[in-house]
Amino acid sequence: MQGKALLELAARAADEKKAEQLTALDMRGISLIADYFLIGHGNSHKQVQAIAREIKKKAQEQEQEVKRLEGFDEAKWVLLDLGDVIVHIFHKDERHYYNLEKLWGDAAQVELDTVLS
Repeated sequence: MQGKALLELAARAADEKKAEQLTALDMRGISLIADYFLIGHGNSHKQVQAIAREIKKKAQEQEQEVKRLEGFDEAKWVLLDLGDVIVHIFHKDERHYYNLEKLWGDAAQVELDTVLS
């Protein structure tokens, strides 16, 4: 599984755990790190961990390697490296401080409405 299908899997998993303000950025041609970034936040440390855990579980169920999981214990900014997709799950207090959407402002947003309806 790769690219947009992997992005959609991660977005659905995050949505199942009530991640807020999910935003997907198309990083192709902008960054060599990944094709897509998925950004969202939770309202508590436990929710941030639950979101990250669900994304990891759903990826592994599809035999998708989780190359890296960072920040889980602190649950302020959890990063999951799924290869073509990097997922950033913030605690609500941290999201606006780092403002990745502004930092990567030249990246086009990917519509998630059809995936999450």
